[in-house]
Amino acid sequence: MHLTKEEENILAGGAGNAAAKSMKILVALGEIYGAENLIPIRSVQIAGVSYHNLGDPGLEYLAELAEDGQVKVTTTLNPAGMDLENWKNLGISPDFAEKQEKVIEAFERMGVITCCSCTPYLIGNLPHYGEHIAWSESSAVTFINSVVGARTNREGGPSAIAAAMIGKTPAYGLHLEENREPDITFEVEADVKSLPDFGALGYFIGNNAKGKIPYIRGLKSASLDQLKSFGASVVTYGSKPIYHIEDMTPEAEKHKAPGESITVTAKDLKESYDSLNDDTGDIEFVSLGCPHCSIAEIGEIADFLEGKKVKDGVELWIATARPTKQLSDTRGYTEVIEKAGGKFACDTCMVVAPLKGRFKNVATTSAKACFYCRGKNKMLVKTGSFEQCLDAAVTGKWR
Repeated sequence: MHLTKEEENILAGGAGNAAAKSMKILVALGEIYGAENLIPIRSVQIAGVSYHNLGDPGLEYLAELAEDGQVKVTTTLNPAGMDLENWKNLGISPDFAEKQEKVIEAFERMGVITCCSCTPYLIGNLPHYGEHIAWSESSAVTFINSVVGARTNREGGPSAIAAAMIGKTPAYGLHLEENREPDITFEVEADVKSLPDFGALGYFIGNNAKGKIPYIRGLKSASLDQLKSFGASVVTYGSKPIYHIEDMTPEAEKHKAPGESITVTAKDLKESYDSLNDDTGDIEFVSLGCPHCSIAEIGEIADFLEGKKVKDGVELWIATARPTKQLSDTRGYTEVIEKAGGKFACDTCMVVAPLKGRFKNVATTSAKACFYCRGKNKMLVKTGSFEQCLDAAVTGKWR
């Protein structure tokens, strides 16, 4: 891979230890994937923020980088393992909180904006069409490639930090035009309307795309939140982190529908729902916001909970970015939700928080959350609409 004289100097240690380590990572990555050079980027989003995932070795690595490293571009964080301000109310142990705070402090010393969210595009880290970036979180990468048309691979935590330190990333993968072309067409005949419908559709397409880029036809409309949910699901279950929807996403008009085609029927959608749902019995935990709730979704939650109470023995979490929660405060949504017994889980979510063993089951709107709650936290899962999940919070039953 070709390096400029400035890049060679950084690699040799001329800009400090953290920059040299970061350049070594980027060069190794570029050589593995056959990149010809590094390209400038405009922003970074870093995953691997929860101490639950990092452990002490990850914390030690971050502390070392923070000794002399500074990010060169706008950089934000994926959800941490706890609400950074209200962790006690969510049942997080003091020992875990102490370690998580040290992780955040290390990032802060590097100049990272320590606002922890899997939807950075909702809170100010929003690139333009065609811009090169280096983001990590799978749903955010999929949304930004597909809906916005910016360009990023799905970075690992170390490679995202390295890109932030240098302000560049290797030119390979989804940064290149030829690698963004669709490989398989999905003709949607099923009636896809609700948020969980889009999650179930993502489950079906992800499982059948098998590492290919989908070109999707037949969807008549989709909201931002529905596309957010769809992208989280489709990449979790097997698609590459980009899709094209005919007459909807910005790059779809560049491409023809691939000849290989799969039809999505009402039966396929029902079977996807069946695969996503377990026989849970009474619901113990309801967690909404995977990906993080938008202000519109929080308003919907507040409307449902007005005058109601969460059932004793049921825990209701609303996972969102802290700036979104602050907007919820000003709109009066927070007061309604907390009066009903719901809890805000800012900076975190059910996927990265240390929840294993705390709850036997969870109700959620998110097909992605089903995957991780089953796998990491060994919970039984139910997925459905906000109304179904909130009704379960109030009654303890799935209806």
